[in-house]
Amino acid sequence: MPSVIKEFTKGLWDELPPFRVVLGLCPTLAVTSTAENGLGMGAAVLFVLTLSNAIISALRKIIPGKVRIACFIVIAASLVVAVELLMQAYTYSLYQRLGIFVPLIVVNCIILGRAEAFASRNGVIPSIADGLGMGLGFTMSLTFLGALRETLGNGTVFGIPVPWEAFRPAHLMVMAPGAFICLGLILAGMNAFNRHMSRRKGEIPTEPKNAACASCAACNLCATARKEN
Repeated sequence: MPSVIKEFTKGLWDELPPFRVVLGLCPTLAVTSTAENGLGMGAAVLFVLTLSNAIISALRKIIPGKVRIACFIVIAASLVVAVELLMQAYTYSLYQRLGIFVPLIVVNCIILGRAEAFASRNGVIPSIADGLGMGLGFTMSLTFLGALRETLGNGTVFGIPVPWEAFRPAHLMVMAPGAFICLGLILAGMNAFNRHMSRRKGEIPTEPKNAACASCAACNLCATARKEN
């Protein structure tokens, strides 16, 4: 049970697909002009990733190694077709907004990456936990990025106007440059937070041990000085 929980939780922060392991950036940058688009794209990837992990794990012992990638793609493509049909039936307007990026889930690096690195080498239950964790992390990332861009660019969140009357949205944020700007801000914030937590745990010294050096990791001055003394 602890290993299953670990496989599930790693995708929520330590291996967060778009922000930590930098996978699936094409849909992350392309469809997140609104929070609804990000949530819809994330949910579609979550569905495909979880089920493909489960199926590939269950069939891993009978899939020939030489054609495993082709088999992974066939399984993912079958699930993507199911997602497309469901979206066309129940959320057609969202399906139209997401456009070509729904069928391109087949070749999403997250799907094939988790299939090759995890599902093809582990049992069904851990693979499902891995798919759920990675899928939820991807969904939350896209929803957050979409909400940030929508707020700054349109002054709304899920179509609801923000409560600040003096706020003036910058339309640039819902355009292509805004996606890169917001992605960079999120990455910088996460790196700063991780560095802060590492310092609190004592993993990173708050001050260099050698006063003449700005970075302890850059040289061996401290070690040399200790040997000389």
